[in-house]
Amino acid sequence: MKWKKLGQVFDQTTFNDGFSRDFMKTHSQCTSVIELDNCLRVFFSCRQLNDKDGQAKSYTTFLDLDKENLFSILNVSKQPVLPLGDLGAFDEFAVYPTSVIRFQDKLRLYYAGWTRCKSVPFNTSIGFAISENNGISFNRLGKGPILSPSLNEPFVISGPKVRIFDNKWYMYYISGSKWIKTDQTQEIVYKIRLATSNDGLTWEKLNLNIINDILDENECQAGPDVFYYEGKYHMYFVYREGLNFRSVKGRGYKIGYAYSSDLINWTREDSKSGIEYSQSGWDSSMHHYPHIFSLNNKLHMLYNGNDFGKYGFGLAILENE
Repeated sequence: MKWKKLGQVFDQTTFNDGFSRDFMKTHSQCTSVIELDNCLRVFFSCRQLNDKDGQAKSYTTFLDLDKENLFSILNVSKQPVLPLGDLGAFDEFAVYPTSVIRFQDKLRLYYAGWTRCKSVPFNTSIGFAISENNGISFNRLGKGPILSPSLNEPFVISGPKVRIFDNKWYMYYISGSKWIKTDQTQEIVYKIRLATSNDGLTWEKLNLNIINDILDENECQAGPDVFYYEGKYHMYFVYREGLNFRSVKGRGYKIGYAYSSDLINWTREDSKSGIEYSQSGWDSSMHHYPHIFSLNNKLHMLYNGNDFGKYGFGLAILENE
């Protein structure tokens, strides 16, 4: 596969429609797309400015793109689609990243909720909410998560991407395997895993890493998105070094690729991902959160760039269709 980069679609640091959004001052991450009659609705997560203690809160919102020109922004929501969780809840400080899927005339939102910790910066679980107005707002099914740390997955359950294949639900997500303590901070190591469901609510974990490491045991994998194309399943994801990935160029997230015939056993071939860093600009040192969608019978990819999507997201299109 070969992806042609079309350019940067949205950067919240430069966007200005005259309305101040305190919840969307930095980052536009973790896109998920729903096609409507008159637009392409892109859900993403964003952040307030850090508070006096250097802490951030993340929200999920959306913008609408012209389906005939995906660089034409028709509307940006003036509020989050879901408020943060209650005091002490698993999603008290963040509702992100997102996976939005249409089912029975409603939209389902799968997201990572964040809670803060003392010995490590955070822990996460996966939450669920439903919309009956095409994603303008969502309502939680309950105050707790649908997928959380457990006996075999003790840390950081996050990054859900949900797809339905042959009437079965598949959730590709990340699970933390250990924390590494450094002189400056604590870093989590996480791998891509799989859970399946018959209804999208009750999930059975496979409890196995499904993508092999190519760096070392501390390789971190995230952002898995899976689609079916030309007789097999394809996964785009990202991977990075376990340490010094923020400050050392080349150790940050890159887009990886794997393929499968059964959605469980995957063959990794990153050299065939078909997309690399740009020479300069907003995506020259990091790629993150690839999301694949079809529009007008062509496959497109939305992805984040430098600093974990601090400067928004861009678009690529599959060239060899």
